Amino acid sequence: MDKSALIEPHVMEKLKTVAVEGVESAAYGFSKMVGRKIRVGQPSVREVPLLEIPRLLDGPGDDAVGIYLRFKGDLLGQIMLIVPLEKVTGLVDLLMGAPQGTTQEMGSLEKSALGELGNLCGTFFLNALSKAVDASFRPSPPAVMVDMIGALLEIVVATSGDSSNHVLLVQANLADEARLLEVVFWATPDMHTLQSLLENKSK
Repeated sequence: MDKSALIEPHVMEKLKTVAVEGVESAAYGFSKMVGRKIRVGQPSVREVPLLEIPRLLDGPGDDAVGIYLRFKGDLLGQIMLIVPLEKVTGLVDLLMGAPQGTTQEMGSLEKSALGELGNLCGTFFLNALSKAVDASFRPSPPAVMVDMIGALLEIVVATSGDSSNHVLLVQANLADEARLLEVVFWATPDMHTLQSLLENKSK
């Protein structure tokens, strides 16, 4: 591991606070969209080697839907929402206000609803981050993809560039127990820039 990439413990605590607030804000946006409470389960924030990302989830060969967007501005990074394929039709039913079991396939309308979810969660996450560090970011339009989990996460690795061997990984489960739905929220802001923004904020 590249020791020079390690974040000082006191800085990591600040980063965790900011990132968890962002995830909680994303869950709030999700809740507003579907009209029911979405809970956040055990958010984690850690510094990880970039190439380890595809191996951080159980079942990397399992099929899933990925809702992906990048953000830029004062801070660069990526957000990926991952939904297990067997649960995605139930999520679409919830998003579209349809009875459970209504959605049978992933057409353009269904993908559009998932894209809107990604856009909303990403916007709420970035708004919380922006407020915490006094900076401005803007998300890209969301892309909705169906692939193996490992392949979806390879996209995050491939588009992270060569700026660092490590990333700050924010991971949380967004769940609705009533329908046993689960969305795994991943965010990888550039940790060096985020650390610098936090240090400037504290001056």
